[in-house]
Amino acid sequence: MEAKKTKILLCEDDPNLGMVLKTNLELNDFDVTLERDGRLGLAAFQRERYDLCLLDVMMPNMDGFTLAEEIRNVDPDIPLFFLSAKTMKEDIIQGYNLGADDYITKPFDFEVLMLKIKAILKRNEEQNRVNENVEFDMGKFHFNPKLRELKHDSHTQTLSPKENDLLKMLAEHKNDLLPREKALKKIWGSDTYFNGRSMDVYIAKLRKYLKDDPNIEIVNIHGNGFRLVAP
Repeated sequence: MEAKKTKILLCEDDPNLGMVLKTNLELNDFDVTLERDGRLGLAAFQRERYDLCLLDVMMPNMDGFTLAEEIRNVDPDIPLFFLSAKTMKEDIIQGYNLGADDYITKPFDFEVLMLKIKAILKRNEEQNRVNENVEFDMGKFHFNPKLRELKHDSHTQTLSPKENDLLKMLAEHKNDLLPREKALKKIWGSDTYFNGRSMDVYIAKLRKYLKDDPNIEIVNIHGNGFRLVAP
């Protein structure tokens, strides 16, 4: 089976540089979506799931910093690089304050950019492998996401893939807010009305599975998301 290509969202308003970057990234086996301004970039990000974002800072309609804020509101963890002709210290600091993994000033060496992209993707892949093996104790329940098993006394509930992914995200945010948009983007691929209704159905299923422990509750934080309250 052919390996799934890493998807990159590239936002660059210089048509020549944009096409050169897109072509070179595709030659390195990445699947690249190129958008010419920040608003189109945001629409693309809301439409599909990406593994990494490369954002020009100075773009029409929505600049790269504003776009990064919008992206971070949906997915705080996606690797994000700024590409910029702005070399002022204040701009670079702003970029890192917005959660950038790197701030690359133009002109830059494509080979160096490639090494940085590969390094950050490798780091994330290793982190994901570690996270895959994490198990959770929640009140009377023991949850093993790798086996998709939720155990209580002698009873074992095998979860569906979506139930498993959703409970894992709730467990990772235990006693804290899990934003709706983050869960929808990561598990369903986009934050649409219909996906939102689907997620509500899965939340109801998880509540049913956890009802044997009265100390566990999945609380709806209206308009924001959910919180798994558990000892």
